[in-house]
Amino acid sequence: MDALRGFALIAMATYHLAWDLEFFHYLDAGTASSLPLKIYARSIASSFLFLAGFSLYLAHGKGIRWRPFWIRFGKVAAAALLVTAATFFAMRDEFIYFGILHNIAAASLVGLLFLRVPAPVTLLVAAAAIAAPLYLRNAVFDTPALYWVGLSESVRRSNDYVPLLPWLGPFLIGIASAQLLIKRRLINLLAGERAQKIHGFSELSTVGRHSLAFYLLHQPILIAIVWCIAQVFPAASPDPALSYMQSCKAACAAQQSESFCSSFCGCTLTELKSQNLFDVLERGDLDVNNDARVLGISRQCTRTAQGQE
Repeated sequence: MDALRGFALIAMATYHLAWDLEFFHYLDAGTASSLPLKIYARSIASSFLFLAGFSLYLAHGKGIRWRPFWIRFGKVAAAALLVTAATFFAMRDEFIYFGILHNIAAASLVGLLFLRVPAPVTLLVAAAAIAAPLYLRNAVFDTPALYWVGLSESVRRSNDYVPLLPWLGPFLIGIASAQLLIKRRLINLLAGERAQKIHGFSELSTVGRHSLAFYLLHQPILIAIVWCIAQVFPAASPDPALSYMQSCKAACAAQQSESFCSSFCGCTLTELKSQNLFDVLERGDLDVNNDARVLGISRQCTRTAQGQE
């Protein structure tokens, strides 16, 4: 389990490196949110949650050991709050208010309810959790206090948004998988001699045993490394308008069609320039989530794009 967790952590670091390279303009704007890397990122998040659910059952499947549970929960919750605080000051417009650590903490509480539930029932609930955002989204959830649920029609932008739904699904699948493996006496395969002979097993296990520290430290270290490289070998300055269009389309594509996004992003770029707001936005002096002018442009361009579809 430590080795699998270590593998997921290394994969996560490679994705975040791509994000850092884009941030410092070594990669085109929108690269980190392109479809291949988006699938890669979601696969990594799913593996983390699956392993967290699996581990929860291994630790408490025979009876909840409350003291170790609350100690672990406290560490994860504290780390989640630290991430929120750090990103709020570093990137206020896209700070992490409910990311992967927040989800693991919340899912751990929910997961306690399923430790004694038959695995087939848990799998059905997992499927329902994954499907819920497809059918149950409602404007009632469009408030910051409910963003964590995952049923909002629109949410504040964030660099790591992992709401309870649909991401409770992989966590519950992890619980059910551990239960089935133990029931069928296959769990020892994960700790057998064959598993330990895999190349790099020991190194990955070491990383996995310190997963929380790795998670908290790897991104600041990666950013520092890329920043140092940028001081010596700076990337070519990108066209701000092109970067804006690429970034806007990448963010829009998560919820809208390609034609809508092209129209919407082109409209907002034109309006921002016409109102002399584009340069202000580029300097980072514009709060896109609360500025009335930007919100008005967004509403206007949404109507325009909808009319052209």
